[in-house]
Amino acid sequence: MLDPVVAFFQRVFSAIGRGVGLVVAALLWPFTAFSQWYGARRWIIKGPVGLAILLLVGLYGYFIWQTQVWTNFNPDYIDRYQLAERKNDAGLPVKAAAGETAPANRCERSAIVDVTADLIDFEVNQNAWISSMILYKLGLFGIDWDHTPFLDNKASFQRGVNEAVRRTTVELVDSLVRMRGTSGINTRLQSARSKMQYDETNWYFGLSPFGPLTPTPSQYRSAMADLRAFNDELVGCAVVFDARADNFLEFMDRVSSSIGSTSAMLRERSENYNGGWFDTRADDRFWFAYGQLYAYYGILSATGADFDGVINQRGLAPIWNESIKQLRAALRIQPLIISNGREDGWIMPTHLATMGFYILRVRSNLVEMRDILAR
Repeated sequence: MLDPVVAFFQRVFSAIGRGVGLVVAALLWPFTAFSQWYGARRWIIKGPVGLAILLLVGLYGYFIWQTQVWTNFNPDYIDRYQLAERKNDAGLPVKAAAGETAPANRCERSAIVDVTADLIDFEVNQNAWISSMILYKLGLFGIDWDHTPFLDNKASFQRGVNEAVRRTTVELVDSLVRMRGTSGINTRLQSARSKMQYDETNWYFGLSPFGPLTPTPSQYRSAMADLRAFNDELVGCAVVFDARADNFLEFMDRVSSSIGSTSAMLRERSENYNGGWFDTRADDRFWFAYGQLYAYYGILSATGADFDGVINQRGLAPIWNESIKQLRAALRIQPLIISNGREDGWIMPTHLATMGFYILRVRSNLVEMRDILAR
């Protein structure tokens, strides 16, 4: 009586096996055909072709390594700046300890500028800048890596960090180092801002416009040098950093808008695409938001040191410290696989909604501080 049932399942599994075999054969066919073609050639052809293959394998090995290894990634990177030991706001004359003489012509350096420059160093010196690598630009058989679930998380993270760095360089020029907004624009910071607006994907050569290009990492390294040169001048009291309440207010307003846009991006993806682990664009959104918060955690921590007088005089210390704690809490979310499940689902988690929740908490505190300062 069981023979027909057994035979049925044998036919089913046999059909599945044939199907899998056909799929594997189709995937291997180009390699098999190339192997047969290569084996029939003379060494005058085999040599150059073999070298080209070795070069391609080496490039892909380097590319895969760079996308998977995150050098010096550390959510607690801000600890090394020891900001709690700062004695006064950025740009003010350095205070001497009791019984000591204050050094002449020496001002407090800007922690914001230090952190911003170090974030650029983290992106283009300590790690390779993924978005402008030639193999990243070529994609997976012509498919943009961002449209696949492979090898794009680090690039998205870097672009998130870069968005925060760009915003900070803009605000440094427009408000933070200008006396009441009427003084001239600092040329070093203006140069840094311009270089940070450079296209994130430029390689050594481009098609539109056609011709050689300056690669993106080179421009960012130059911007980093400009930022550090500005801080050196600030230490010598040759330039100004205007740590006023209205400058702080404007900066918080811009940061709030920046992360608000990211929150809207996460919400749109979470609401309209509930593919769970199979949503191949969810990881792009998640790691972009993570990179942005990673950068703002350091930049805003530095802002607290540069504007310590404003924060304490206006009674913002409790809400400010809570905002920093929430930023750090968001960085604890590091899932192995990003899932964009339904918010009421019970199998697949919803990492985008979780990240969006933390972003909204931080933004809510920034908006509240803005309202307090605006009174």
